[in-house]
Amino acid sequence: MPPAAAPDAIAESLLAFWAEAGVDAMLLDEPVDRIAAGRIAPPKPVERKTSAAAPGPRRAAQPDVSAAVALARELAAGADSLEALAAAIAAFDGCPLKFEGASQAVVWRGDPHAPLLVIGEAPGADEDHQGQPFVGRAGQMLDRMLAAAGLSERVLITNTVFWRPPGNRTPTPAEQAVCAPFVERAIALAQPKMLLLVGGASAKALLKTEEGILTLRGRWRDWRSADGAVALPALPTLHPAFLLRQPAAKKQAWTDLLTLTERLDRPERPS
Repeated sequence: MPPAAAPDAIAESLLAFWAEAGVDAMLLDEPVDRIAAGRIAPPKPVERKTSAAAPGPRRAAQPDVSAAVALARELAAGADSLEALAAAIAAFDGCPLKFEGASQAVVWRGDPHAPLLVIGEAPGADEDHQGQPFVGRAGQMLDRMLAAAGLSERVLITNTVFWRPPGNRTPTPAEQAVCAPFVERAIALAQPKMLLLVGGASAKALLKTEEGILTLRGRWRDWRSADGAVALPALPTLHPAFLLRQPAAKKQAWTDLLTLTERLDRPERPS
């Protein structure tokens, strides 16, 4: 018969058993009837009044430019030539970009009667200095591309806005909207056969879309004037500044130019 375990060993074994079971107190100052306590319904949780959810961050509202747009439309309608339109743009004070560091209005360059109108985004530092669009590094690349496609003498080049945005940033939709009547009047006066929209900001503004340039490029769209009287085929493409940063994309831009040239030289169907 095995010897009986010592009392201390039994106590240690019980303590180990209860400790493993999660018991953290062996004795209380007062006895507790757990069965009776289980019959008492727990108190109802206090209902807390929830305050209305704080509104999320609001998008910055676009400034009201309706008065400036109306004035631009009036001045543009009164111009009967590109020269008169350029003078009207230079005298126009409704675009805030004019007073944010730009030294002069940058309107267009090229053949006033060209079959192709190239519309970029905005003048940069070089353009602001020289008074002509697309004359910096990006403009030089654009000229090389147009020359390679045989389009050098067949284009008129402009932008969606005529003053350099501070820091060469992308023009805002409000700034583009103020200048839009002048762009539209330039199209009406030059009477091109089609438009080449260079860069996402240009394509979005002219085509009234939120699609990105990588989706839009290479796909023909129809541009329509605000009154619907004029409609022209428009081809979005990548901006030369983007190509300088991403040389691998030059192939896509070149394909766009070949597509445009083919359509530009396509014989017109007899009416």
